[in-house]
Amino acid sequence: MYKQAAFCYEELILSQPTVPLYHLAYADVLYTIGGLENLISARKYYAATIDLTGGKNTRALLGICLCASAIAQLSKGRNKEDADSTTAPELHSLAAAALEKEYRQKAPAKLHLISSALRSLKL
Repeated sequence: MYKQAAFCYEELILSQPTVPLYHLAYADVLYTIGGLENLISARKYYAATIDLTGGKNTRALLGICLCASAIAQLSKGRNKEDADSTTAPELHSLAAAALEKEYRQKAPAKLHLISSALRSLKL
C-alpha cells in the first residue's frame, strides 16, 4: 500500500510542485517504506519542504534528523567516500540546531525533551 501512496504523492508533486505538504507527506511515506535509497530520497524531500517553507516546518526538520540517523545505521561498513556520507552529518547538525532554536523560542519548557531526543539519535 505504501508504494501506491508514494505514487499518488509523486503525481501530486508533479501537478503542484510548490505545495510543501505534498513533499512532506511523500518524504514520510518514503521514510516509512525504508531502505537506504528511500531514506536518501526522503531526506531530499524533507529538505525540499524546509526550502519551500523557509525553514519553518518542524516536522521536516525532525525528519531530516531521523533520516540522517537511519542512513548512518544502514551505511555502517559501507564505502564512506561517497558524497552522501559527508552530507548527512552536516544536514543533521543544521536541522538539530534549527529545531532547538525553534523550541527555545516557542516551547522552552519542552526544549530538554527535543534536546535529549536529538542526542539519542546515532550518527
